[in-house]
Amino acid sequence: MYVTTARFETQHASKYLQQLCKHFAHKVEVAYDDRQGHAALPPGRAEMRAEDGALTIRLESEDVKNMIHARFVIDSHLATFAHREGFTGLSWSVETADRPG
Repeated sequence: MYVTTARFETQHASKYLQQLCKHFAHKVEVAYDDRQGHAALPPGRAEMRAEDGALTIRLESEDVKNMIHARFVIDSHLATFAHREGFTGLSWSVETADRPG
């Protein structure tokens, strides 16, 4: 299991969290409120949290290919939603890469 996280410094964290979740809800299972949400994206589960001044995203994927794809999905949607803020992409960090035997 691969876990990767990113943080987007923005005063509109709740707005972007809700936009992402509403958009993803057209195709996948989603649950959210104004402070947190999760989406069962095909390449991996996305957990989002809106804090004061930042949107934090945590992705879980089964393999590297899906992890990269899930990152792309989030980045490309935020590029559309946050273009007025000059969004150019997230800096992702890998938390864990636990693989069986």
